[in-house]
Amino acid sequence: MRRVIDTSAWIEWLLSSPIGKQIRQKIPGTVEIVAPTVVQAELSKWLTREISGDAVDEMIAFTRECEVVALSTSIALSAADLAQKHRLATADAIIYATALAHDAELLTCDGHFKDMPAVGYFAKQGH
Repeated sequence: MRRVIDTSAWIEWLLSSPIGKQIRQKIPGTVEIVAPTVVQAELSKWLTREISGDAVDEMIAFTRECEVVALSTSIALSAADLAQKHRLATADAIIYATALAHDAELLTCDGHFKDMPAVGYFAKQGH
């Protein structure tokens, strides 16, 4: 099964949190991962702030082995509709629209995706 891994899920995986260990079991091989460029940007920002520049290089190198998907007009228009329909932030809508456009399941820890179709939701403790 193809999967898009949301930034929140990548972060939990990178931290080896209890939820990250559950997510690790669901992460397919790189050939089945669809990596939106917006996720690369969010991960780069988080890794630079929280870990190091070396971690950014390693993570981006890993995601480049996946199917990297840039924002296209069709995904942008779909994201605009999804943002309005589901009250999503722009980046979240782009990530979800990318998953839908590529018939992929979205793995996420973000609660606003909890009951949406084609989503594998992992609740953080206390949420």
